[in-house]
Amino acid sequence: MEILTTTGLFIQSNIWLQGLLVLWTLVWKGIALWHAAQLKHKKWFIALLVLNFVGLLSIFYIFFVVKKAKDKMAGGQSSY
Repeated sequence: MEILTTTGLFIQSNIWLQGLLVLWTLVWKGIALWHAAQLKHKKWFIALLVLNFVGLLSIFYIFFVVKKAKDKMAGGQSSY
């Protein structure tokens, strides 16, 4: 419990770190939401919009779900 208190105090006393975390989260969330909208993943869009895990869910979505969806779409197209 003490480590959580210490971490919280460190973040509170370093305002620049808070700003960096907010910027980090907004960038990843924005990219993930854009991909979810483009791919019409409504459930993912809502989850990404509502849940906040400092960008971790967004990063997972971008690198695993979007990649899988794009690979699936590319595999279904015929190339001439």
